[in-house]
Amino acid sequence: PAVDALLAAANAALERVTAPDFPADWNAIARELDVATERLGRAWGAVSHLNSVADTPALRAAYNEALPRVTEFWTRLSSDERLYAKYKAIDPATLNGEQRQALHNAVRNFVLSGAELQGAAKERFAQIQERQAELSQKFSENALDATDGYAYYASAAEIAGLPADVAQAARAAAEADGQAGYKLTLKMPSYLPVMQFADHAALRERLYRAYVTRASDQAEGDARRFDNTALIQEILALRQEEARLLGYANFAEVSLVPKMAQSPAQVIAFLRDLARRARPYAERDVQDARTFAAEHLGISAPQAWDWPYISEKLKEARYAFSEQEVREYFTAPKVLAGLFKIVETLFEVTIRPDSAPTWHPAVQFYRIERAPAPGSDAPPTLVGQFYLDSPARTGKRGGAWMDDVRTRWLRPDNGQLQTPVAHLVCNFAEGVDGQPALLTHDDVITLFHEFGHGLQHLLTQVNERDVSGIAGVEWDAVELPSQFMENFCWEWEVLRHMTSHVRTGEPLPRALYDKMLAAKNFQAGMATLRQIEFALFDMLLHTEHDPAQDCQPLLQRVRQEVAVLQPPAFNRMAHTFSHIFSGGYAAGYYSYKWAEVLSADAYAAFEETQGADGQPSLETGRRYRREILETGGSRPAMQSFTAFRGREPQLDALLRHQGMHDLPA
Repeated sequence: PAVDALLAAANAALERVTAPDFPADWNAIARELDVATERLGRAWGAVSHLNSVADTPALRAAYNEALPRVTEFWTRLSSDERLYAKYKAIDPATLNGEQRQALHNAVRNFVLSGAELQGAAKERFAQIQERQAELSQKFSENALDATDGYAYYASAAEIAGLPADVAQAARAAAEADGQAGYKLTLKMPSYLPVMQFADHAALRERLYRAYVTRASDQAEGDARRFDNTALIQEILALRQEEARLLGYANFAEVSLVPKMAQSPAQVIAFLRDLARRARPYAERDVQDARTFAAEHLGISAPQAWDWPYISEKLKEARYAFSEQEVREYFTAPKVLAGLFKIVETLFEVTIRPDSAPTWHPAVQFYRIERAPAPGSDAPPTLVGQFYLDSPARTGKRGGAWMDDVRTRWLRPDNGQLQTPVAHLVCNFAEGVDGQPALLTHDDVITLFHEFGHGLQHLLTQVNERDVSGIAGVEWDAVELPSQFMENFCWEWEVLRHMTSHVRTGEPLPRALYDKMLAAKNFQAGMATLRQIEFALFDMLLHTEHDPAQDCQPLLQRVRQEVAVLQPPAFNRMAHTFSHIFSGGYAAGYYSYKWAEVLSADAYAAFEETQGADGQPSLETGRRYRREILETGGSRPAMQSFTAFRGREPQLDALLRHQGMHDLPA
């Protein structure tokens, strides 16, 4: 009922601002329309968020029942030719710089949303948007249900090699189900340790097969009901049709209009160039692993499910440490305190616990404040607030993400400054036997990554909602602040302050850190090619692929071109590729690598200016905050980058950071 009331209010506001006598004035439109749509967006955002983190059959049914009505409204709003005409009639000279950028984006988005279409074409465009929303939601549900629906109860013999805490959690999960043995699932805190550590090859094969056939025609038995094949074809066909209606050759062209990259051809060339540079390193990685497997593990013909295990054993042998050993130093509370300390030091803010209702007892809530000027007795200024939801659980979709609850906005209805609020969501294993949760170093990197997104949303100083924080930032630049933060996870001065052994309380030993650093770029060539494989598949899928055809042959072709390890024929990675089928990255997955170039080059500015004690320069931190984080989407990302760096980005820092700069490409 609330959604109906909010939709009615938003519709009424739309009618008022599009009336012939309503002025073509930015602030007048914002007071009426933006206030109403922001209320709708915020309420629906909360429901969508719960759908992702606390899914129940009742909520899912209510969400799916309301989804078509909400989608229909946003589709209609974004293509309303009366509203489009009002925005086009606004005189840019009456606006400030932030508003001009927001107006420029709005007019561009109207065109991309079909505002210039007429009659049957416009009607069809609206139908496509509604159907795409349904299909994306169903794709996501199938992926979640296929993941949640799998369990294997392993024997003690089968789980040999598994870390003690993982085995303990699996034992407890089996007991909770009234089953004997150890419950293994396809959720990352269970699946990944099996692939890395389980000595039993048949167990690894069993879980690998279940994992890579999720939501596909290759799944076993009853799990085939979650097959996403038909959804993929229909989604791709609708995107192609949408592109043609808008006058573009393919969907990738549409996707790139609001991004930094200029054309699909430029992206494809960028990916192939990076693949060429990474290939010699990836080939060396594979050869090293093959030799080690044959000589030390007795595996002469490694299969897909053997590679993570071989890699883990090789890493342990070469650098004499294991993920498990490292993990015992990364207790969640200590890591969080360390992260907060960096952010407070570098960006001159304070982070404190705060209180708000949450959707689960494990969720924490914090506030970010800025101290008053020296000598002032004014109270600290509230900058923003955020929720942190770390543990994996049933009913919560996998992965990690940041999304906004509300955006910083100088509200046009009451003249008050609205401060931003964010959700930060991860999926970490929970603590066992009363101990704090232990994070892998990868988990730590994930936490820093999502916090980087959060900082761009929360530290913004922009007052215009549509270009504030992450709003209006080009999609292929939006990963810059998140990937930038990952670099701190490799700094000794940072790590020694955010580690304490779960039993002894000792910080991470320097010798272990040195081994981690030596291992940092372990198999970086293979990892780079894997990301390029996903990105190139995504871009070709949305440029040259015929949607009526199965996409598996295209994936095989991309693998033949890029990959150094060919997965088995039954691997159906595309069927759970949620980033591009239900997550907004369609013809945009390349953004990760594109933004990595930006973030590595940005971090190089800190490396160039850090003090003799290894501490980052506060002046560089201020400049980064001012030019990148605080400006949000109020100007093109390239302008923000060059304002910070003094030049356009270069690829060298990325290749150097990943140890790929000494072999001929």
